[in-house]
Amino acid sequence: MKKNGYFVLHRYNPLLCLLFTLFCASLIATSTITFAATVSDTTTEGSEEPVKPAVSVQLISLQKQLDKLKQSVSVSTSDNQLSTLNETALTLVQDVDILLADLKPKREQLQTQLDVLGPPPAAGTLAETPIVAQQRRALNTRKVQLEGQNDQAQAIKVNAENLAAQIVALRRTALKSQIALNSGSILGAKFWAPIVNPNADDDQRLKGFVQELADAWHAAWEPEWRTGTVMYLLLTLLIGAFGFKLLDKLTAWFCAKCLPQGPLRRSFMASATTLYTVLITVTIAQCITQVFTRTPDVSPLVMNFALAFVQLMFFSALVAGLGRAFLSNQRPSWRLPAIADEVAASLKLFPPLLASCIMIFGAIDQMNNMINISVSGTIFGNGISALLMALTAAIIPLRANRIRRQLIVNGEKPEAYSTLAGLIHLAIGITAVAILLSLLVGYIALAKFLSYKLVWVCLVLACLYLLTHLCVDLAESLFSPTSSAGKAIKQSLNIDDRHLAQAATLLSATSKVTLILLAIIALFNGTFGSTTPVSLLQKTMELLGGEGLEKLNIVPTNLLNAVICLLVGLYVLKAARRWLSTEFLPKTQMDSGIKTSAITLFSNIGYVLVILLTLSVLGIQWNKLAWIVSALSVGIGFGLQEIVKNFISGIILLTERPVKVGDLISISGVEGDIRRINVRATEIQLSDRSTVIVPNSQLISQNVRNATMANAQGVVTIALTFPLDLDIELAQALLIEAYEEHESILDTPAPSVKFSQLSPDGIVLSVTGLVPSPRMVSNTKSELLFSILKRLRASGVSLAMAAPTKSIPTAN
Repeated sequence: MKKNGYFVLHRYNPLLCLLFTLFCASLIATSTITFAATVSDTTTEGSEEPVKPAVSVQLISLQKQLDKLKQSVSVSTSDNQLSTLNETALTLVQDVDILLADLKPKREQLQTQLDVLGPPPAAGTLAETPIVAQQRRALNTRKVQLEGQNDQAQAIKVNAENLAAQIVALRRTALKSQIALNSGSILGAKFWAPIVNPNADDDQRLKGFVQELADAWHAAWEPEWRTGTVMYLLLTLLIGAFGFKLLDKLTAWFCAKCLPQGPLRRSFMASATTLYTVLITVTIAQCITQVFTRTPDVSPLVMNFALAFVQLMFFSALVAGLGRAFLSNQRPSWRLPAIADEVAASLKLFPPLLASCIMIFGAIDQMNNMINISVSGTIFGNGISALLMALTAAIIPLRANRIRRQLIVNGEKPEAYSTLAGLIHLAIGITAVAILLSLLVGYIALAKFLSYKLVWVCLVLACLYLLTHLCVDLAESLFSPTSSAGKAIKQSLNIDDRHLAQAATLLSATSKVTLILLAIIALFNGTFGSTTPVSLLQKTMELLGGEGLEKLNIVPTNLLNAVICLLVGLYVLKAARRWLSTEFLPKTQMDSGIKTSAITLFSNIGYVLVILLTLSVLGIQWNKLAWIVSALSVGIGFGLQEIVKNFISGIILLTERPVKVGDLISISGVEGDIRRINVRATEIQLSDRSTVIVPNSQLISQNVRNATMANAQGVVTIALTFPLDLDIELAQALLIEAYEEHESILDTPAPSVKFSQLSPDGIVLSVTGLVPSPRMVSNTKSELLFSILKRLRASGVSLAMAAPTKSIPTAN
């Protein structure tokens, strides 16, 4: 067998060798042709447009464009510049995509050629021919080069896309922080572009958000969650259908049965109406959001939107509740503010309309922020919301004034509202006009800021008005001598009605001050709004942030806050002075001088505090005011020392009180009553009704006679000279009788007569009596002299004659 097999193989050996030789030759020929074709293609391409230099040049150009774009973005300040740069960045991304598209077929063709050669031979096997090895090395080098160019292009594309996203973020930040940002009028085509030509990315984001809501809704109706969903929906329907009516009836019953008659019922009813409106609305919102957020697979986007929705419903319910409470169309006799019935009926739909606008567009704004909607879409939503709010705010005072004019034409008398209410109406109208003008000119950010600021200020003032009336009415009812609480306090503490009135005044004043401070804080930084719609859209978009004014660190937003602080502080100080002078101090046992001094001291301290608070709100740091202190010290050294000295003296007079308003003093030959102690000088009224202005420093440094400091009584002393043959007892009786019969002379101590002097010219008797005030001495003394002379003449008693003066003869 071996031999036969060997014979067979030996017989076919030449044939096998021939076949192997032909196979190798064909393989070499094929590889040579392929390599030649590749080289030919490369040469041809290089002759038309060399790949490596062209791609390299394009990549270098694109990288330079990206670097220049980044530099331009870092120094851009206007929205138009950022918009242009955003378009440039997107164009750069498109150019990179074109380059990547050109590189893709070349990379695929190269990979195909490498696949034809197959993997390199393993170690220990037959080695490749030099031509194949050279071809593999060339193809691998080319592959590494193309892959590097592709990676570089991908990096440029990613950086350009990130830069475009950063530009959008910068535009959003500018839209929120710069109210002086002109983004186009609402009448322009650019504003309506999101509706006419929607953005594809925005549509995709909106569809994705709607799909997540739909998924959450479908998940809520899964078998394991269906029962709870039905219960929440039924609870929502029941609360919405019967909650308002039930709580309204309960509140009215409580006010009529449990509260005393008076203004407390009205203020409590208005407060309760606002409270249960907010409570019911927020409960309904919580039930609705629980339907979507109970399932474990709910997306974070839906959860965040549900939280923002509840906060928006709270804010909207507060607006609607305050409107219902103030208008009180169901119970006009319980209406808290002075609003005519016809006016209240005509404004019935505006509070829920405004609340609906705030809720709807606030939800749209929150959704836009969560899904990163485009800047154009954000501007469109802001403009529409500001437009509707401005129209609502403008129509409310116009409609109310129209109804009032109709009442006047019909011969009816409209409600008499205060000057402050008229100023508020005027401010609302002016702000609405400013919003509309801003929208027409193109300042959408300013319009949105003004609209939300208007709503926020009106909300804070409405809450302040409502809570102030409630606290004052509650204090007066609690300490009223006729109420059960007042009687119980009076009996338990054994105090009289005057102390009850003082306690009520103090409690109401304390509550007013506290509420005013809270309102000021809420107006400045939205503290009250922290539990409402996302801190009133992040404290009204943290507007007007900017660079400080040199070392004082004054930013534009602080200027507005400082002006508001100054005006509010002056108003509060004036109101506090009026309250002290008309309500609190008259109920105390202080004399008029102490009362006036206390009011003046309170005013001076109040002005200082208001100025300090205004400077603090302005953002001035006290450690940066060294130059002001230096300038002030120089001014004091040259010309202000007298003013400062008088100011300090005035503070001493008001605190130490050596003299006070109402005292009868004498200084430097000037005698009169103190009428006013000012910061610099004191006003003294003389007996002839003229006024002398005395610097405060003189009252501290000079001798001052105060006739009413220790004792407010005046002394009336009359000295008369009688002949030596006078009947002493008769004269004494006549003088005492004249004093005792005069109505101004006090009975205690009784008038007295003293034997003052005995001389050759006669007997001097001095009679003395007291009057209630030193100011009565002059008139009383004159009247007593008339009476005494009349009595002496009737009794035959004469006064001593003055001895004639001897004349000395002179020599001629």
